[in-house]
Amino acid sequence: MDVEEAFQIVGEFGAYQKRAVAILALTQVYMACQSMLVVLIGATPEFHVEKHDGGQSSVTFFGDVDSIVTEWLLVKQQAYKVSLAGSLFFAGLLLGSFVFGPLSDTIGRRPVYLSALFLEVLLGYATAASPSFELFAASRLLVGLMNGAIGLVCFILTQEYVGKSYWATAGTLTSMTFAVGIALFAALGFAIRPWRTLAAAANTWGVLCFLLSVTLPESPRWLYCRDRSRQAEEVMRDMALANGRPASELTLRRAGGKSGEGSGGGPGVLQLSTHPLLRFRTLLLTYIWYVCSLVYYGLTLGAGDMSGNRYLNVAMYGLVELPAYPLCVYFMSKPWAGRRKSLSTFLCLAALACLCTIFVPENAESSAGATALALLGKLTVSAAFNIVYVYTSELYPTAVRNAGLGICAMSCRVGGILAPFVPSMRQLSSALPFGIFCLSGLSAGALVLLLPETLGVPPVHTLEELVPGCSRVLENKPLLYEDDK
Repeated sequence: MDVEEAFQIVGEFGAYQKRAVAILALTQVYMACQSMLVVLIGATPEFHVEKHDGGQSSVTFFGDVDSIVTEWLLVKQQAYKVSLAGSLFFAGLLLGSFVFGPLSDTIGRRPVYLSALFLEVLLGYATAASPSFELFAASRLLVGLMNGAIGLVCFILTQEYVGKSYWATAGTLTSMTFAVGIALFAALGFAIRPWRTLAAAANTWGVLCFLLSVTLPESPRWLYCRDRSRQAEEVMRDMALANGRPASELTLRRAGGKSGEGSGGGPGVLQLSTHPLLRFRTLLLTYIWYVCSLVYYGLTLGAGDMSGNRYLNVAMYGLVELPAYPLCVYFMSKPWAGRRKSLSTFLCLAALACLCTIFVPENAESSAGATALALLGKLTVSAAFNIVYVYTSELYPTAVRNAGLGICAMSCRVGGILAPFVPSMRQLSSALPFGIFCLSGLSAGALVLLLPETLGVPPVHTLEELVPGCSRVLENKPLLYEDDK
């Protein structure tokens, strides 16, 4: 039998898989804390600059705020360093996706995931102990590097531990816990005000995640497509025993791919550029991921600049995502919506919410309306972001799935790098940030419609299973196999 038939025997989402997905979901909470760290520890309180004789000046801060701004006087000409620290984190995410995505296709999901998580915990404590802004910024870059590896492989594992019919559910659970992590970090920041203590406390959660993660197995799907069927059988027998299913007749046949090459005749990234079908999909998906990230993080990181309580704003921007995920699961599973139409619709709705925000007058009475529209945009783009993860993993074969997701994640991180600077464009025009989000969302929503639907289509493991040409994809036909000819 192949690996899909084996999942029908051992259970697609039994007790074993639920425990594994729960551990990976807890890791998302840790990742959310690291992603949002600068939003709270980079808080800028009211201040007064007093100039003295001789050209020297001193800064006086008002209020009970302890942050990197107050410690290193990041105001006036130095204020850009706060956004720079946030962008360096996302630059690290980009490098992590580029380096560790293909690497996990080569040496395995588990070693990359555990190594990156261990190093991120160490580097997270280095962030809390940084004696200067320069070392702080360097630590954020390196934390982002590891975070990029963890996020990519973590999501892939949630998909490859479970049966195909549960991919949307498992992927949605990890995205949901990321949103919960944002809200929990806001609560932690409200309770712990000194920025170094807050950074250390948030990082300690990663220690627990690492200790739990060492019990996770290698992906049976990766082992299978690498022609390591015996090891894949061992993992799936453990699943069967934990799920209370028989495993005596579990025997996997060869996947048919070339061991170590993913059946494409070269490294995964090279295959994405040389295979016409994969090249077409990758070009579209990289832009769609970029837009999802730009709008998502642009709205999220702008929460600290909104009027009102900083901690409450951050918590709301996390909690508002939660309704998006049941909607995702519902729409993605319906034949009349599926992955493609759902993604396109949510991107367009996010764009329209941002467009409406532009026309809200700037005064105290209308600030609640503008915030509500921004939260609606965050909800819908969160739904789109969740769908694009699941959808992309289904568009790529197992042999190059992590390489494909890695390339997409790289473009996603470009959006994340730019996102911290978009809210600051309010200084030029209050409508400019939301205008950028609107145009980006509408264009990405339109391009999604050029991709095929994957709902109900069996996953592809090797490149041989893909049709060499991509002409029928332009007609919006389902994912194609050689048998479709």
